[in-house]
Amino acid sequence: MILHKDTQKRYNLPTEVKYCKKCTISNQRPRITFNDEGVCSACQYADFKQNKIDWVLRDKELKELCDRFRKNDGSYDVIVPSSGGKDSSFVAYQLKYKYGMNPLTVTWSPHIWSKDGFNNFQSHIHIGGFDNVLGTPNGIIHRKLTKISFEVLGDPFQPFIYGQSNFPMQMALKHNVSLIMYGENGEVEYGGSMKNAFKPNRDYKIDHKAHYFSGLAPEDLLQYGINSNDILPYMAPEDELLDKLGLEIHFFGYYKKWIPQELYYHAVEHTGFKPRFCRNEGTYSKYASLDDEIDGFHYYLSYIKFGLGRATSDTAHEIRDGHITRDEGIKLVKRFDGEFPMLHFKTFLEYCDITEEYYYDIIDSWRSPHLWENRYGKWKLKKPIWER
Repeated sequence: MILHKDTQKRYNLPTEVKYCKKCTISNQRPRITFNDEGVCSACQYADFKQNKIDWVLRDKELKELCDRFRKNDGSYDVIVPSSGGKDSSFVAYQLKYKYGMNPLTVTWSPHIWSKDGFNNFQSHIHIGGFDNVLGTPNGIIHRKLTKISFEVLGDPFQPFIYGQSNFPMQMALKHNVSLIMYGENGEVEYGGSMKNAFKPNRDYKIDHKAHYFSGLAPEDLLQYGINSNDILPYMAPEDELLDKLGLEIHFFGYYKKWIPQELYYHAVEHTGFKPRFCRNEGTYSKYASLDDEIDGFHYYLSYIKFGLGRATSDTAHEIRDGHITRDEGIKLVKRFDGEFPMLHFKTFLEYCDITEEYYYDIIDSWRSPHLWENRYGKWKLKKPIWER
């Protein structure tokens, strides 16, 4: 299914590429905004987070939230979507051991567990000490959805994102838990919609499809030959049921200053987390997004569609956290961004049941002419950050 892709139109990307004056992100990230000084919304929020928030008051708000949802009968009182990674381990640990909550950690299985990811998942349960429910969908259907998402959205990770967003709500309903606590609000931390930047929660009725599903909800897959029964595990419960439950979805990053490097240190100390033996392909870090063997293709397709790869995302946040300078970030982007995820390339082809030729046809169909040009048989970004 090779369709002509209009990436620029689908994601409403500006024709002129502009880079943030403070970090390495560009205006090609969907839903990001820039102010008159040329500073991106994520950097503006980082400045607000660093200088304007009363974290003592936010901690008080968190305690009040916990008291409002706390149960005294031994049952679960908060759902923490968790893979065993540094972020969710921090959230679950803090809620259980500092704030006295009784969390149920809920995991939506990766496409293909990496060895490092599965070991950290086990450590999360057995060293961190958390109850856990693991949701693993039908492998045949999941592979079909992965292939469709790769073709139609240019993101093979979409079936995982469906489950990551909707499975916790299913478990909240099943276990009668009215509070779900995610980690950071990725829209404001990495650049996106600022709709929920200054409040602790998100609207499950509206935000899911717009912010997390790229406009393609699970039910939209029916047009591609997927049976309605097959997508049930990927679906959110009915709004009426969630309303009756009184469900609220909150971000822990609203209450605590969110610094990924600090969360890594916390997870190592308290839940037995271990980084990869080497850096992740496409970037220089080795402690984030390491659960899935096809993880690298999600970031590589971001590079193809938006000119923004994994190193851009990492450097931008570390610049905002004050860990590196913008010049250092640009050098890291030049060196690592867009690195091909060769380590599991064969695995990906086999998983999606496609040929290498077909893979590259799909990849090239997502290259927008306002970002890319073919020079002597090789694709190059027209306006990389190191040439601006």
